[in-house]
Amino acid sequence: MFAYRVQPSGFGPFSPAQRAFPARWALLVLLGVLLGSVLAASDLDRMQRLAASRYGAAAAESVAAWRRLIAEATDSDEIEKLARVNTFFNRKIRFEDDIAVWGVQDHWASPLELMGKGAGDCEDFSIAKYMTLRLLGVPAERLRLIYVRAQIGGAQSGISQAHMVVGYFPTPADEPLVLDNLISDIRPAARRPDLFPVFSFNSEGLWVGGASASAADPTARLSRWRSVLERMRNEGLH
Repeated sequence: MFAYRVQPSGFGPFSPAQRAFPARWALLVLLGVLLGSVLAASDLDRMQRLAASRYGAAAAESVAAWRRLIAEATDSDEIEKLARVNTFFNRKIRFEDDIAVWGVQDHWASPLELMGKGAGDCEDFSIAKYMTLRLLGVPAERLRLIYVRAQIGGAQSGISQAHMVVGYFPTPADEPLVLDNLISDIRPAARRPDLFPVFSFNSEGLWVGGASASAADPTARLSRWRSVLERMRNEGLH
């Protein structure tokens, strides 16, 4: 089952036994500082100008619509923020693999790149949702980017594929709500038996889930996270 059902393996409350190895922990501290600077002084006007110059008028309008979402949802409660952000990206962006969009096997896109192309894969959806929720004031400790194995082909299938979702934890001990580009509604983890956690992270820590660590290298993924944070800073989220 999904993360909440395998709490002892690291998706429950943070504990010293669940911390990353020292090198990974140091990288997470660095990334937390970098993310804080990204959110502290964002220049969304610059993002919109870059969208127009790099990708054209349609991309600039997508960024403008995203900015309107942020303005309109600022005073909403957190559950409403989750719903609006999830719906915005699931409706605005079409799913395509990195090889089709970027010509490479694995590229973590910034929100500007995602809206500029109008297409992206699960990591791109998740990063954009996570960053938008942080811009809307949802605390980092309530959000995680969760790398999972997603079962495909039905309940009896033995086939799974790599996937990423956003988890929202109302409190550290609560069952998370799952924001996923593959389905339109936000469901509690107990209603996602098709997802098997590998690891999750935010700016405060790294948690290892119930799946085999060989399924994904957290350090490699965190390096991609650092890369996309640096691009976001250069694009106006700085």
